[in-house]
Amino acid sequence: MAIKVGNKLIIITGASGSGKTTVSNYLHDNYGVLRVITHTTRLPRQGEQDKIDYYFETTASFAKNHYIESVDYAGHQYGSSREALQRAWRKRRVVSLVLDTKGAEAYVKVMPKQLIVLYVAITNPEILKSRLQKRGDTPQAIEQRLQSEEAQRDLAVPAGLKESAHVILNDSWAEAQQQVDQVLKKELMRR
Repeated sequence: MAIKVGNKLIIITGASGSGKTTVSNYLHDNYGVLRVITHTTRLPRQGEQDKIDYYFETTASFAKNHYIESVDYAGHQYGSSREALQRAWRKRRVVSLVLDTKGAEAYVKVMPKQLIVLYVAITNPEILKSRLQKRGDTPQAIEQRLQSEEAQRDLAVPAGLKESAHVILNDSWAEAQQQVDQVLKKELMRR
């Protein structure tokens, strides 16, 4: 099977703790899909590295980039720049980007024909809390994040993504992998 010609961007969106990064890592490890590195003003978590996990920015350096979308989330700025997307596309024709739902909607408006949108969902909110604990967030940060307006918004596929999003149910990672494989086969491959 051959990949269709033209640049594609796989948007991975959903609630915090739903498994967006896990899906991104799976795409990289199994399909060679590079992740577009995004920018943030938050401090790195233990083990995170600049220019690998995020571009860790100051407020001043964050303001110098050209963003397709940016958001204030839990007291920090996050954004995806046109420059980072172009750098990724120079390396690979198919790349991925992890975004909140508002950011995903911004991309749908700017480049709908180049997108494959994966909305990662779970059926039990306790799974979200457990996953956030496992990644090392403090109990206060977890509660703040889960109760935030953004987190509540990201629990459901928004109207702006209903037409384009493929819902990936991630209660079981094995089943989620199969769903991702089916979407990629449908969207990227020709017989």
